[in-house]
Amino acid sequence: MAERETLASRLGFILLSAGCAIGLGNVWRFPYITGQYGGAVFVLIYLLCLVLIGLPVMVMEFSIGRASRRNVAEALRILEPEGTRWHLYGPVAIAGNYLLMMFYTVITGWLFYYFISAIAGSFDSLDAAGAEAFFSSVQADPILQTAFMAIGVIIGFAICMGGLRNGVEKASKIMMLGLLAIMLVLVGNSVLLPGGGEGLRFYLVPDFSRAMDAGLSEVVFAAMSQAFFTLSVGMGGMEIFGSYIGKEQSLTGEASRIIALDTSVAIMAGLIIFPACFAFGVNPGSGPGLLFVTLPNIFSQMSGGRIWGALFFLFMSFAAMTTLIAVFENIIAYWMDCHGWTRRKAALVNMAAIIILSVPCVLGYNVLSSFHPFGPSSQILDLEDFLISSTIMPLGSLLFVIFCSHKCGWGWRNFITEADEGQGMKFPSWMKGYVRWVLPAIVAVIFIKGYWDIFSAL
Repeated sequence: MAERETLASRLGFILLSAGCAIGLGNVWRFPYITGQYGGAVFVLIYLLCLVLIGLPVMVMEFSIGRASRRNVAEALRILEPEGTRWHLYGPVAIAGNYLLMMFYTVITGWLFYYFISAIAGSFDSLDAAGAEAFFSSVQADPILQTAFMAIGVIIGFAICMGGLRNGVEKASKIMMLGLLAIMLVLVGNSVLLPGGGEGLRFYLVPDFSRAMDAGLSEVVFAAMSQAFFTLSVGMGGMEIFGSYIGKEQSLTGEASRIIALDTSVAIMAGLIIFPACFAFGVNPGSGPGLLFVTLPNIFSQMSGGRIWGALFFLFMSFAAMTTLIAVFENIIAYWMDCHGWTRRKAALVNMAAIIILSVPCVLGYNVLSSFHPFGPSSQILDLEDFLISSTIMPLGSLLFVIFCSHKCGWGWRNFITEADEGQGMKFPSWMKGYVRWVLPAIVAVIFIKGYWDIFSAL
């Protein structure tokens, strides 16, 4: 068996793992629901949920990876008690990675195109109707979407083909550091906009009346859901990076740093978006419309908007690409570990496969636009996102929690020994009963409510 590749540095591991977690949800969902549910009131509840829900699951994924030194499919087989069938989830987790890429690559292509369009000045004179028409024209063009989607896929796999250290780690470091630098510049510009102070107050000042209007239970559930989904746990994305690191540092401390970085990006996204929206009297809606309609409209009104628009979509392209690279690496590792493929073969075959698999999402906005899986206005992308966000991720996380905390799986003692090895923060011993019984119930509720919200509305 070939020697396992390893990351060159601790910083590389942190930035690579954070890059997997940091994505579109940090920008188009977190700021919106923060404002909707009471500003700082929601943020405080969200931070608590990160500690109680996100942190344990992330540490468990890292522990499974580091103990097994293999991808999620092989890891469960290596660590499971004899005669059990935990490894059957491995192929499901890998399938989830493919499913995520079937629509995430398309959105990445949109971001690339918008970056080029911003540089070219395509948004300079757009009003709200014009920005919406521009986005609709992009979605209506399957050739344009496929071309830019393919560019993202080819770049991502080309980077992975360069190897773990010289390709994946090096590129992720550059993109993540570039992302953070651009965000700081964009934050500085937004908070200094005339009228932006009102947006900051809406975003950061606790407003208990907004929280009560929404309902405390809704606020708590929204915080739980955001904390759970923002970290990309449940599909083995974090597990694979755990398999690439040494035992010098404890995993709870490393997971805490990654979560802090992910949260900082989400909070900074709000510092960019809310002051700008309030300064120009635009409603900060949620979802793709925020990125591809609302913000281009704002940049068209802003002094130096071409520069700020280009920087924003460059930052978003970096955020999307770090996720693509991380997921592509997980897919490649599966084929290398389980089927003995070379890195080059795994990259080239999967490059072609994911381009083909992403085509239905592209066609969902034009050729297949009559297909509405969840009723009017829903598209193929919504179906693929539902299968990932509301099915595979929560079920995978539930499996990891039970696997690491019960004797029928890897067990608490094995998990805690691996998690605590090395210098740094140890996993809290008081969490044993919570992780065994309460956390699985929370994840199960998130799963059930995700299905209820979708199908009760049909």
